[in-house]
Amino acid sequence: MFVIDGSKALRKAIRQVFGDDVPVQRCVRHKERNVLELLPDRDRAAIKRRLTQAWQETNYTKALEQLRRLAVELDHEHPGAAASLREGLEETLSVTRLGITGKLKRTLQSTNACESMIGTVRVIHRNAKNWSSGEMCLRWTAAGTRRRDPVPQGRGPPRPRPTRDPRRNRHHQTTQPTPSRVDTAQQRVTGGRRVPQDPVRLVA
Repeated sequence: MFVIDGSKALRKAIRQVFGDDVPVQRCVRHKERNVLELLPDRDRAAIKRRLTQAWQETNYTKALEQLRRLAVELDHEHPGAAASLREGLEETLSVTRLGITGKLKRTLQSTNACESMIGTVRVIHRNAKNWSSGEMCLRWTAAGTRRRDPVPQGRGPPRPRPTRDPRRNRHHQTTQPTPSRVDTAQQRVTGGRRVPQDPVRLVA
């Protein structure tokens, strides 16, 4: 399948190289923009809702009928918008005709994914001033592709916890256990040192 923005030259090239049997999906975002630009502001919101409803329809026959009915309604007051809608109308429903649904359908209905990737790679390429070879272009393109691919939340490598050196903490102090008053030896101070005496047990 080819997803294109509606360029007639591109569509002709696909037909000449790959034949007429290859499925081609016209970008619904480009089609929507082209139609709405030919309408007055007061009608754009209502027409946009009907276009979205038709492209979200999972039944190809029903979706095609909705779009054709809309084109007939636009013929009287907005013939330019009607002609724009009819141009390549069936190809805006190629993914629906193939039975593609869900997220994959939303992705393949437009060229947004391709244009977003191209924009990211273009930003990455601005940092390169001198291109030495075609391999360099491929490496920078791959770098832009990897930058665009986000790491799912919770799937990334765990961050190591910072370790604190107790020697760098000037407030760190080592404490000695407090001796018991009953079962340990009494101590006496001699010459500034604490010398433990022989253990004795206090008897009441």
